[in-house]
Amino acid sequence: MRVLGVDPGLTRCGVGVVEGVAGRPLTMLGVGVVRTPADAEPAHRLVAVEQGIETWLDEHRPEYVAVERVFSQHNVRTVMGTAQASAVAMLCAARRGIPVALHTPSEVKAAVTGTGRADKAQVGAMVTRLLRLDAPPKPADAADALALAICHIWRAPAQNRLQQAVALHAARKPPVAPRGRTP
Repeated sequence: MRVLGVDPGLTRCGVGVVEGVAGRPLTMLGVGVVRTPADAEPAHRLVAVEQGIETWLDEHRPEYVAVERVFSQHNVRTVMGTAQASAVAMLCAARRGIPVALHTPSEVKAAVTGTGRADKAQVGAMVTRLLRLDAPPKPADAADALALAICHIWRAPAQNRLQQAVALHAARKPPVAPRGRTP
């Protein structure tokens, strides 16, 4: 499985590609950051994020795109930019028919470090160890993107089995007649 992880941001959008399967050693195929100038108009910055992600999709041809789920922050301006960059990543993947998965920051941290409360340094250290890198990817946005890809590779098989079980259960369950009516 080849996954492009995207740590969305309007100034720095982390991107990283990891290949492998759960239970086996993983391989990093690329890591980087799509940057936009802070003084540019938001629309132009979003175009730059789109162009950067499209370049990564062209170069690495991932089977899945894993994006960090936007969570509430105190700084509304920051969360808006993050949400907009996240939407651009999802749009780029959907346009190509690539499935998109959203993972919360605590889910990613728990998958990679064993605790959902890990700090940036712990995530970077574990990404370095898991991918057998010489040093943690810099900046932290790049390491976070790789962590998203790792999380998806490890969690996707279980999530797929759960979705299949729910679908099978729904297909076997007889329809329920509305109350007050007889079928």
